Amino acid sequence: MGLSLADLRDGLPKGGLFGGGAWRWSPEPLKLTSAEARQMMSLGHPLARFQQACDSLYRRSASGKLPGWLAELLDEGKPDWLAKLQTQPGTAEQFPRVIRPDLILTDDGFSMTELDSVPGGIGVAAWLAQIYSKAGFDVLGGPDGMIEGFRSLLPEGGSVLVSDEANDYRPEMEWLTAQLGNAWKVVAAEEYEPDGKELYRFFELFDWESVPSARRLADLSAAGKLQITPPFKPHLEDKLWLALLWSPALKKVWEQTLRGSHLKRLRDLVPFGWVLDPTPLPPHAALPKLNAHSWEEVAAFSQKERQLVLKISGFHETAWGSRGVFIGHDLPAKEWAELLTGALDQSSEQPWILQEFREGRRIEHPVFRNDGSIEMMQGRVRLCPYFFTNSAGETTFGGCLATLVPADKKKIHGMSDGVLMPCVIGS
Repeated sequence: MGLSLADLRDGLPKGGLFGGGAWRWSPEPLKLTSAEARQMMSLGHPLARFQQACDSLYRRSASGKLPGWLAELLDEGKPDWLAKLQTQPGTAEQFPRVIRPDLILTDDGFSMTELDSVPGGIGVAAWLAQIYSKAGFDVLGGPDGMIEGFRSLLPEGGSVLVSDEANDYRPEMEWLTAQLGNAWKVVAAEEYEPDGKELYRFFELFDWESVPSARRLADLSAAGKLQITPPFKPHLEDKLWLALLWSPALKKVWEQTLRGSHLKRLRDLVPFGWVLDPTPLPPHAALPKLNAHSWEEVAAFSQKERQLVLKISGFHETAWGSRGVFIGHDLPAKEWAELLTGALDQSSEQPWILQEFREGRRIEHPVFRNDGSIEMMQGRVRLCPYFFTNSAGETTFGGCLATLVPADKKKIHGMSDGVLMPCVIGS
């Protein structure tokens, strides 16, 4: 049992799976313990409930049933029409039907750095699951888990709208729809005109102006005349929720809205976080856990104190991938202070969050060199499990895409020296 580099390269679809990108290969999947696999694969339901709770909090705030600051914060930087649309009655039960957390494998378990509802990698994960399964590996999710999971979103067929902004992901979505059959196809989002078919939206909402039919699609969806996922709910594409989960002002609300076991799991997963707000604190107040009275003090933190991650929240071209993410202790003091100050200055138009940094666990894994020989690579891992929610509201695990990067990298994302592979339970 095993794969050669030629097996993997030759098995790639014509034109590849990722536009303009490449990665390294491994002869075997990433091994997880049975406890790690069980914990990861059971996250779908609590994460779906978390998204539903986020939507409930937003809607209650927008309608005056909770303090208005929450909806105001989540609406910052968004066009009025889109903010208003996501509060309409017809959108109440619309939630993302693909959920993908980004999980860093640490010495203490998993750390969730993002919850992506417009995720890339679906086709790549599906193809890797197939090719490693054919080689005899018992891949988590099975050879067809990703494909059947995606089929459950559009069971009678439909169109996948891919924008120019997301064009790098077009090859994997074309491969994926080809596996599903003739009733599924990829369509350029900029050219799409509603034709009654169910839709999968593969473009970020910040990019709505480049898609002429976006407002019409949103209105039809809110009126119940069109099925589209993910829904037109920009607040659910914000990283703000990862910090708001820890907001002292929302503690009781979270406890009332989420089941206790789900809330505990989320707080075990999500690093402590803060929403950047330049409003001065009262004289005797402090920023929780930072032991600082002001953001100016945080900007002057020493390198040792800067075990922190600065992130743009969403609705911006730098808010996907790793482009709007900055590791505090990896930056010179001057750059850290400038970035934090700049983020605070933008806060009324473009929210930012700060999170505690959790370091990935070092592992060793076999990796192919370019000549086909194998080396043992020291690295750190990000796990991206994919969960799919069918029309009956049932959320199931489809598969997992693991990314291994060299151990000296602080940010773990798709990169040319990263290794992509599926997962198995190790012996």
